[in-house]
Amino acid sequence: MRFEVPGFLANGISSGIKRGKRKDLALIYSETPAIISAVFTQNRVKAAPVLVSMDRVKKQMTRAVIVNSGNANACTGKAGISDACKMANIAAKEMKIDDELVLVASTGVIGERLPTERITENIPRLVEGLNPFGIPSAAEAILTTDTFPKIAFCKEKIGKKEVSICGIAKGAGMIMPNMATMLAFVLTDAAIETDALEEIFKEGIESSFNSISIDGETSTNDMAMILANGRADNPVITRYSKNIGRFSEMVFDILVRLAKMIVKDGEGATKFVEIRVINAREYHEAKKVAFNVANSNLVKTAFWGEDCNWGRIVSAIGASGVDIAADRINISFEDAMVVKDGVGTEKEQEEKAQKTMKKREFKVEIDLNCGSSKARVFTTDLSHEYIDINANYRT
Repeated sequence: MRFEVPGFLANGISSGIKRGKRKDLALIYSETPAIISAVFTQNRVKAAPVLVSMDRVKKQMTRAVIVNSGNANACTGKAGISDACKMANIAAKEMKIDDELVLVASTGVIGERLPTERITENIPRLVEGLNPFGIPSAAEAILTTDTFPKIAFCKEKIGKKEVSICGIAKGAGMIMPNMATMLAFVLTDAAIETDALEEIFKEGIESSFNSISIDGETSTNDMAMILANGRADNPVITRYSKNIGRFSEMVFDILVRLAKMIVKDGEGATKFVEIRVINAREYHEAKKVAFNVANSNLVKTAFWGEDCNWGRIVSAIGASGVDIAADRINISFEDAMVVKDGVGTEKEQEEKAQKTMKKREFKVEIDLNCGSSKARVFTTDLSHEYIDINANYRT
C-alpha cells in the first residue's frame, strides 16, 4: 500500500545517532502552509524539543517537522534548546522556508547532548530525499525500542472530494501519557478551520493516546500533532459543517489504530488487554478505575501468567480512590463472569476465563452498577522481557 497524502513529502535516513545503519532522522514537509493542532507531555520535566515546539505551534501554522530518534535531548539545559533550534534552522534553510515554521521532536536516551554535527551534516541529504511516498521511511526513522513501524491510513469522500489521512507513531515503553503518546504525527489534505481541527484532535486524543498504558510512565518527550494543508479542496469543514462528523470519525479511527499498535508493541508484551469500565457515575471515575487496574503490576503479571486472579482486579478497583459499592461490582473476562455483586462465581466461570487469558488479545469488563458512564483503556501484561529491555536500555 502507498501511504500518500497530497501536498505532503517525507523522508527518513540514518545520520549516525544510533548504532549501525538504523534510520534515526525523519522529516515531514508540507508543500503549502498547514494548520496544526498539537498536544504535549504534561510531565513537569520537558525535553528541549518539546519546549521549542510548544512555543512555535502557538502560530497554529507550520510547514515541517524534523524528528530524531536515539537521543531525547532532555535535561540538557540551554544547550539543548540551542541544539533543537539549530536542527530546525538548518532544515529550514535547506527547504527555503521560515525557521519558525519548522517544529522539532526527539526521542531516545535522556541526559545526553545531541550529536548536532552528525545531524546537521546529514540534513541536506534528508531534504533532498523528500518524496510523496516517504511516510514509511519517516515512520521507521522515529522508532526506538519499537519492533515495527506504526502507520495508519484512510481515504474517503467528504462531499464530492477525496480526503486522505495518514498517521505515524512510535512508542513501546514509558507509555501512560496524560495527553498523547511518545511521538505521533497525523497528516491530512482536508480543508478545515483551525478551531474545528483543534476540537476534533483533542477529543480523539482522549479516546486513543489518553487511553493507553504499558508501564504507567509518562515521558519527557511526548507529543502528538495533526497537520492539515487543505489540498483536498473540499468545502472547508467548520464546527457546524454537516461533514464534520464523518471527518471526526476518520481522525478518531487513525488515532485509535495507532494507539492499539503502540500497546501491542509494548516492551516485552505478550498480551493486548482492553479494560472496559461500565455503569460508573461519571466518565472520569470510569477512566480512573480503568487506569488503576491497567497500571497494577499485580494485575499485569497475572495477565502474563494467564492466571485469573480476579482478587487483584477487585483490589485495584478499591484502591482507585473512586467511591464504589463493593457489593455491586461485576467482573467478566469476555463472556465469563468471574465476580458478581462483589463475590466470586462458580469455578466453571473462572476456568472459562482462564482459557480466554491464553489468547493474545482479550477484554476485561468491570461493571460498577452505580451509573451510566463508561470508559476503556488499552494495556498489556508485564513480562520478564520488559525488565530485560529496560535494565539494559542504555547499553
